Amino acid sequence: MTADKFNAGATQEFGQPLPGFSLLLLNGRDPRTLQDYLTHKMGAVIIFWSAVCAHCRRYDEYFNSFATLHSQLGFAVIASRSGETPSQMQSAARQRRLVFPVLLDQSGEVARRWHAQQTPRSYLMAPDGRLVYRGAIDNFKLPADEGYIAFLEPAIRSYLAGQPITKVETASFGCAIETAYYHLPRQL
Repeated sequence: MTADKFNAGATQEFGQPLPGFSLLLLNGRDPRTLQDYLTHKMGAVIIFWSAVCAHCRRYDEYFNSFATLHSQLGFAVIASRSGETPSQMQSAARQRRLVFPVLLDQSGEVARRWHAQQTPRSYLMAPDGRLVYRGAIDNFKLPADEGYIAFLEPAIRSYLAGQPITKVETASFGCAIETAYYHLPRQL
C-alpha cells in the first residue's frame, strides 16, 4: 500500500477533533469508544502499538504506569499492525505483564483515519477530541543516555499546565503498521 493510499482522504489538523472509534478490547469483548477515554478527563493519550514491535516493547513500563502518572488523562493503545493476531497480543500481554488497555483495530481502519503509519505513534488530545500533539514518545534513546530527548511528556506537562506546547509534532519511527510488503503474494 502506498503512502498516498494509506493517507487518502481528509487531512489531520491540529486543533481539530480526531475521528472517533468503537473497538473491542483485547479480550474480544467490551467495546470501547474514543469518548470512553475522554469522559471526565482533561484529555487522553492514544498510542498506536504492536505486541511484536521491539520499539513498542521498550515502553512497556511507561505504558503500564501511565494511568498512575497521569490519572487526569485517559490512556489506551490501539493494535493496528497488519498480520498481528490477537493471540500474539494476548501472549505478549501475559508474558510482559501488560496492564494497559489494548484495543483491536485488525482492519487498520482507525490507523488509516488517524494517519498512523508506524508503532509506536502517540496522540494527545483535549477532552473534546481536538488534536494537540502527535508523534514520537521520545528520540528512542534511554533516559540515562546522552542526548535523550522526551517529546510526549513535555507536551503533556505543558498541556496540563494550560501552556502552549512547544513542539506539537515530532517524526515517529518504529515498525510499519501496513506496507505493500504485507500484500505481496506468498510466492513470487
